[in-house]
Formats: sequence, C-alpha cells, structure tokens
Amino acid sequence: MTASLSIVLKLANLALLVLFPVAWFAPLMRAAALPLFGMSEISVISGLQSLWGTDVFLALAVTFFALFAPYVKTLGLALIHFGLMRRRVLPVLHVLGKLAMADVFLIALYITVSKGIGVGHVETAWGLYLFTGCVLASLGIGLLTAPRRGRDAKAPTDV
Repeated sequence: MTASLSIVLKLANLALLVLFPVAWFAPLMRAAALPLFGMSEISVISGLQSLWGTDVFLALAVTFFALFAPYVKTLGLALIHFGLMRRRVLPVLHVLGKLAMADVFLIALYITVSKGIGVGHVETAWGLYLFTGCVLASLGIGLLTAPRRGRDAKAPTDV
C-alpha cells in the first residue's frame, strides 16, 4: 500500500468515527399519514427507540448489528491504521463487518422510501445520503485495508 493511500485511509476512517454517530441522529426521511399534516422526521435512533418500546430482543439485535458492529469495526480499523493493533485482527474485523447490517438496513430504507409505506407520504432527508456515504466508505476502507502477504506478514513489528 502506498503512503498516500495509507494516509487517506487513516483520515477517512477517522472521519467515519465522527460521521457515523451524526448519521444515526440525522433525519433519514420524513413521513406523514396524510400530506396535509406535518411530517415526522425518522432517524436510525428514533427508529430504534420505537423498536425498544415494542420488542426489546429485536431492538437489542438491531442495535448490535446496525450500530455497534459497524462502529467497532471502524474503531478497530483505526487502531490498525495507527499501529495500535496488529493486522492479525483483520480477519476478525472482516467477520464483524459481515455481521454489521448497516448496509442491509440502508437497502431496506431505500426500498421503504421508493415504495412508500402504503399510506401517506415519505420523502428522503439529508441524513439518508450521509448514512449511505458512511456505509459505502466503511465498506471501501475495509476492502482497501487488506492483510499483508508474504514475508512481511510474519515480522514481529507487523502492525
């Protein structure tokens, strides 16, 4: 990996540590039962809050797979980029990335927005684009942070 790519990955990953929480609270869409009434803003956090009120087990699972797994993966990649964690952890982070269902959650949101919720009016908000960008950036950073191959992979100073 070139030095400039390494710097870009570090900075992009650090940006994700800030942007993911912003995207969770940002309005993803606005929905209303009827176009004449006010629109309610829906975010990842507000959706989870309503889920916690109805099904705690499902809310716990969604919270882990949609929030904690992608954030822990991003944090782990940052630690690897800055040499604070060994690259041997990358396979674990890749598995954690596969468990992270932020991308699946995002696809479900797009389907909901494009099809509508059956009754009422739904429009996208700026948070949906921010969340999409975060998910795509996280996938890209994870793919570009590949384990080292060959003789360097076994060096004791490998980070």
